[in-house]
Amino acid sequence: MTPTRAIMIQGTGSNVGKSMLVAGLARACARRGLRVAPFKPQNMSNNAAVTVDGGEIGRAQALQARAAGIAPHSDMNPVLLKPESDTGAQIVVQGKRLGQADARAYQRNKTGLLPRVLDSFHRLAAQVDLVLIEGAGSPAEINLRAGDIANMGFARAAGVPVILVGDIDRGGVIAQIVGTQAVLDPEDAAQVAGFAVNRFRGDLSLFDAGRDAIAQRTGWPCLGVVPWFADAWRLPAEDMLDIASRPGGACKVVVPKLPRMANFDDLDPLAAEPGVTVEIVESGRALPGDADLVLIPGSKTTLGDLAAFRAEGWDIDLAAHLRRGGHVLGLCGGYQMLGRHISDPDGVDGRPGEAEGLGLLDVETVMGGTKQVHLRQATALPGGEPVSGYEIHMGKTAGPDCARAWLSVAGRPEGAASADGRVMGCYMHGLFSSDAFRAQFLARLGHRSETAYEDGVEAVLDRLAEHLEQYLEIDRLLSLAAPVHSRF
Repeated sequence: MTPTRAIMIQGTGSNVGKSMLVAGLARACARRGLRVAPFKPQNMSNNAAVTVDGGEIGRAQALQARAAGIAPHSDMNPVLLKPESDTGAQIVVQGKRLGQADARAYQRNKTGLLPRVLDSFHRLAAQVDLVLIEGAGSPAEINLRAGDIANMGFARAAGVPVILVGDIDRGGVIAQIVGTQAVLDPEDAAQVAGFAVNRFRGDLSLFDAGRDAIAQRTGWPCLGVVPWFADAWRLPAEDMLDIASRPGGACKVVVPKLPRMANFDDLDPLAAEPGVTVEIVESGRALPGDADLVLIPGSKTTLGDLAAFRAEGWDIDLAAHLRRGGHVLGLCGGYQMLGRHISDPDGVDGRPGEAEGLGLLDVETVMGGTKQVHLRQATALPGGEPVSGYEIHMGKTAGPDCARAWLSVAGRPEGAASADGRVMGCYMHGLFSSDAFRAQFLARLGHRSETAYEDGVEAVLDRLAEHLEQYLEIDRLLSLAAPVHSRF
């Protein structure tokens, strides 16, 4: 029996395209007939996905699982950090909420999570032919090397070779890669089996000398120089750095960019519509007056983001938007903000506290109880359109406007709406990926749906795989992958 093999993609920094490369490699290898699974030991993101086993993982690993043709599982991202402040985060381990910690305490104690990370890795490896592992941030952050479980600490513990990826679009890629080798411990540097350069624009031959200089200075072989993949924006984003306005047609959806936005993949199907313009409103700007819909997204810290919303004056802009006849949709944390009152006595969603909501829905929210993490199938009311999505939230919302629920989840009413129907909210994420629901929702705004979203994502993943087949030496990369020796 051929042993499972594994290889790790690390980056010279955050947001160099590691997630996209792993997704493309997963699709390319799956198309070659390999059973593939993605894995990321530690991730930091508030854009989580729900797994088949009822856990949470980073959105990127869910996309990579889709690219590989398998269902997402909590073992694919055993440690997920969900930032709640500049120095603190909720810690999710093997899909379940473990608690909260500040950065200093987590840095001291993270080594204790390595056995669970390795358990997840080996369980996953036992089911497939190839594990494609994604690092986090950069191994060059040597100040974080002690107790590392995200990059070289994991690679050495698991005996996995590393391909180091640099981003030429941000400039200085030679220094990125050569400099990374220079600061690495010699044993960490020895773990690197090669490098690749991502996001090149223009004539590839112009970088031949640069590629050769990196290889000469590091002794590492180059596995490819990958040109910019123009359709990357069409795939679900994980990092808030990837959130951007998308020009389109006459239907304008305005999204205030909250400091702790969460599960913003709700925006992706709307941005993919040719007839829809999605405008992300940054801090310091007013909500535009020509919006058809203001969509308030999910939040990791609802009370904190509500305070930020008011501090920007967006509550005043929102009232003006409604006076002009506009529509408002709040999802999860955004739904909670639309109500009359929010209470978090135990600080389960950040710091303890309470606040008056925006008062646009006659509902109230009390944080607490068991965290709801579920994949959901629903029916839209009153039209009966099928809806697929998920819930990730703490707390319960109730009040008179819940009598105007606009979803039915397993026979249970979900959501609330104002008497005139122009303000709506619910806990279910992922609504707009369902084509029939998105079509009827846009029709209520006076616009048409023109795309099949899920089919579009599949087509982009196929094009990404073809792109990497052309510009990466995938056969060589697979030859560098090391056997995984079972621990069980």
